[in-house]
Amino acid sequence: MNFVRYEQVQQVAVLSLNNPPVNALAHELRRDLAAALDRALVDGAVQAVVLTGTDKAFCAGADLPELGTPKAAQDPDIFTLIREIEAARKPVVAAIAGICMGGGLEIALACHYRVALSDAQISFPEIKLGLMPGAGGTQRLPRLTGLTWALNLMLSGETVRAERLMETALFDRVVARDLIRQACEVAMEIVDAGEAPRRTADLSVDEPYAQSLLQFARNTVRPRLKGGNAAPLRVIDALAASVDKPLQEGLRLEREAFAALEQAPYSRAMRHIFRAERLAAKVAGIPGDTRARAIERVAVIGAGTMGGGIAMAFLNADIPVVLLDRSDEDVERGLANVRRNYETTVQRGRLSEDAMAQRMARLSGATAYGAIADADLVIEAVFENMAVKEDVFRKLDAVMKPGAILATNTSRLDVDRIAAFTQRPADVLGMHFFSPANVMKLLEVVRGAATAPDVLHTVMQLARRIGKVAVVSGVCDGFIGNRMITFYLEQSMVLLEEGASPQQIDRALETWGMAMGPFRMSDLAGLDIGYTIRQRQYAEDPGARRSPIADKVFEAGRLGQKNGKGWYKYVPGQRSAQPDPEVQALIAAHFAATNRTPRAFSDEEIVERCIYALVNEGAYILQEGIAARASDIDLVYLHGYGFPRWRGGPMMAAQTVGLPSVVRAIRRIRSRPDSAFKAPAPLLLQLAEQNKGFE
Repeated sequence: MNFVRYEQVQQVAVLSLNNPPVNALAHELRRDLAAALDRALVDGAVQAVVLTGTDKAFCAGADLPELGTPKAAQDPDIFTLIREIEAARKPVVAAIAGICMGGGLEIALACHYRVALSDAQISFPEIKLGLMPGAGGTQRLPRLTGLTWALNLMLSGETVRAERLMETALFDRVVARDLIRQACEVAMEIVDAGEAPRRTADLSVDEPYAQSLLQFARNTVRPRLKGGNAAPLRVIDALAASVDKPLQEGLRLEREAFAALEQAPYSRAMRHIFRAERLAAKVAGIPGDTRARAIERVAVIGAGTMGGGIAMAFLNADIPVVLLDRSDEDVERGLANVRRNYETTVQRGRLSEDAMAQRMARLSGATAYGAIADADLVIEAVFENMAVKEDVFRKLDAVMKPGAILATNTSRLDVDRIAAFTQRPADVLGMHFFSPANVMKLLEVVRGAATAPDVLHTVMQLARRIGKVAVVSGVCDGFIGNRMITFYLEQSMVLLEEGASPQQIDRALETWGMAMGPFRMSDLAGLDIGYTIRQRQYAEDPGARRSPIADKVFEAGRLGQKNGKGWYKYVPGQRSAQPDPEVQALIAAHFAATNRTPRAFSDEEIVERCIYALVNEGAYILQEGIAARASDIDLVYLHGYGFPRWRGGPMMAAQTVGLPSVVRAIRRIRSRPDSAFKAPAPLLLQLAEQNKGFE
């Protein structure tokens, strides 16, 4: 395969990058580009060079799997390419369409001239990976756009259309069509004028208030930094060098800063997430030629909070929805709740009145199953009880058209058992949304034993269409997320029953990075949910560990935020959690009744016990094949449970610490009486002994 296509148009060599889908700067592309450039520069019939990509991508920058590997430094590396382009004695014009990002934009900056389609997408997204431009971007961009644009692009990582940069010197032309022709015209105008190529390196940054602007940027970003993220400040320092230092010194400072960021735990975690989100879409057992089923109309069973949120997720993607419930009153209440949610979004300025009207027009209600018979997908979101699920799926089996996908939103129950209530188990799978379903990005797609490959493929494609991050799980109690959270919550209860307060446990985990500690999280979800799950577990396993304090708190009528009192108390109109003497009294009564003396805990021990409970159960899940990859587990916790993004997920966090250290900590925890900590997973022990990670 030729990674660069070479074509001569009169006196111009047109070099087209050809590394689908986004022209990432893999070694093979760099090699072929260097060879094509050499060919053009030594050919006497060629007077100028146009460098371009495809309609969809000029170049998306670095090939991330290469980053940090020897292949990234193989000759020619990106620095060699940029030097040779900038030093070329013939004019080199970048012709930019589609995306032009990161290293691809740095290649364009090294070209002597730039022509872009008006809708070309320009960005330096490195900041989102805990990195910064590392091949001259911080030194060349401000020489063309000024500091303000450079700061905004590099600190936000957001995409900007080329037409918005027309007033800067970044582009020599911004055009609506005929990109290559116009780029060739620019090149030949320079040749005909006998002008030497204009090198960005020869320009200077014209910014009269540079130091004030840079200091303002530092003051703005410092309070927002989390998890040791130094990238924003490194970007600002490098841009400062572009103002008052020679180019070569600025390039050296930039390269040193990039190398330091590349090895930092924060950036490793962010790059891990980037790769994880792409790997999650690769599902084993789905042939490459599998065709997705058409999903044009969706039905949702259950018009409560979850059902309404699921309906909104589809309405937001322009997919019509029928919301079905038992009575007209239930349906009307559900429709009204959806409308109220949209009205709130309109009031906040995030949605127009017209858009709300269009979405509501795609929503209808029904009480008879026959009204949804022609839906392509139906999602059950009723009460979490197997008998209720059975009634729903037997009715669906009787009325739904052949080929319709039947999905359950269950968070814990056996999807295979649910599928067996139908005569079409191949059409059944789990679609576990997280509340609020119209907001939370995670979708656990539960693959049943009989789920057909095209059904799974269809739902994975559909998840992307409705803006979800989909992770495939096998069937087990709680799937990936809720199975793991059971052990996390169990350790929080053990800590509570040994003497740590809800406030200390929450504070320790939130300081470590969790969005919300386990007790505040329970109050948000509702203490009735945890109580119902525990009662089921007690009934199924008489030997199951009990949580007496949690049971007593619920039995005292405390439901959490929904009635203003749970592990904390909540003032009407506020969501802040305040310690409640009533809960403290219940805890004290428990210690008195059991003749136990509370012991003191360090925050470090609290974090280890709770986080390593997640990690250990995650290792069991991997070992059993419930999850395909450790990175899939990390995505579940990032997008469904508020795990700190900058730690990369529980499995990545454990890998960063080192699995031998994790195993030693688990053994130390288990040495304490009544720790209730599960034995280390054999997979975890094996990897620790080999000093390996999960990935």
